[in-house]
Amino acid sequence: MTAVRPTLIALSVALALIATSCGTAEAQKKYDSGASDTQIKIGNIMPYSGPASAYGAIGKTLAAYFKMINAQGGIRGRKITFISYDDAYSPPKTVEQARRLVEGDEVLLLFNTLGTATNSAIQKYMNTEKVPQLFVASGASKWNDPENFPWTMGWQPSYQDEAHIYAKYLIREKPGAKVAVLYQNDDFGKDYLKGLKDGFGDKASMIVAEESYETSEPSIDNHVVALKAAGADTFVSITTPKFAAQAIKKIAEIGWTPLQIISNVSTSVGGVMQPAGFENSQGILSAAYAKDGADPQWEKDPGMQRFLTFLQNYYPEGNRLDSSVIFGYGAAQTMMKVLEMCGDDLTRANVMRQAASLKDFVPDTLLPGITINTSPTDFAPIEQLQLMRFKGEKWELFGDVMSGGLGH
Repeated sequence: MTAVRPTLIALSVALALIATSCGTAEAQKKYDSGASDTQIKIGNIMPYSGPASAYGAIGKTLAAYFKMINAQGGIRGRKITFISYDDAYSPPKTVEQARRLVEGDEVLLLFNTLGTATNSAIQKYMNTEKVPQLFVASGASKWNDPENFPWTMGWQPSYQDEAHIYAKYLIREKPGAKVAVLYQNDDFGKDYLKGLKDGFGDKASMIVAEESYETSEPSIDNHVVALKAAGADTFVSITTPKFAAQAIKKIAEIGWTPLQIISNVSTSVGGVMQPAGFENSQGILSAAYAKDGADPQWEKDPGMQRFLTFLQNYYPEGNRLDSSVIFGYGAAQTMMKVLEMCGDDLTRANVMRQAASLKDFVPDTLLPGITINTSPTDFAPIEQLQLMRFKGEKWELFGDVMSGGLGH
């Protein structure tokens, strides 16, 4: 009997080692709903119809980008299944579509869903369900609140940071300005307006008139007329593309000549400036964090060359002059970077862990000097912008890359 014991011990050890190695192999692959050996399901909600339908180009760009990724073999052999629904920029519809994606389609995460009010309507639901609401397509400051909403993260610079930059510019370059503000009467407009007032600080009296509009209004012409009547010589347009173009046109029509500043979300050459009329758009100011497809200085830029090759091969109808297309491309690259970082641990918790550990990541379309950085306590990937002025048929950058923080 004693002679058998070493064999039994050796066999036991061998079996234990086999069990351990099997366990290790199993441990290497972890999945939540929406992920498997063969696919990763990504959900998205966009206003393909309604007052903000210009942003539908973002969703189309994302779909084309994932088509390219799949053609290249996917992420570690897993193909992306991209499911994108229309909410017409209506928060109740967003709630319905989010539930459909999470509970019906069982996606791994929601990615780049557009709008401040719309994402606000699903933020608590997504966090209660512990499903990533990742790289939200909105600059509201509320997306950077990891303590209270650990499953929600923005992507672009916050509206408040952007507004701080405009306030700093006006205080420095036009200290006697009489500022009129047109803003969308929702979370987007109010967040931005707060940033502007905070940026002015004790000089907030520079704002002499405010007008808000509803997205259901067919035209904002009457608001523009009222702001001119207030005697303002500076106009800040906190508007989405349709209304931004209307305001530029109306200002020219009534012969008002204020210094104009428009929010970054409405700087698309193809979607706003061209429809408003290039002749009406001269000298308008804004700020950017992404390259402009209309700017010849990027013609030999390797990142923009990759972007243009993508358009040619996977989204030929995409307009290189539409900033929404450039936005979608950069956001999609960031999403793919996070999924690559996840390796074979495609759990929702690990997706958020990796999204919160980006270091100096640079999508092809970001301006030089601007990088993506996140941490477990900082859910604001992009925090810098550069001022620009519209001249001819394109934006011209000027000044240094700036941080929007009030302490800078």
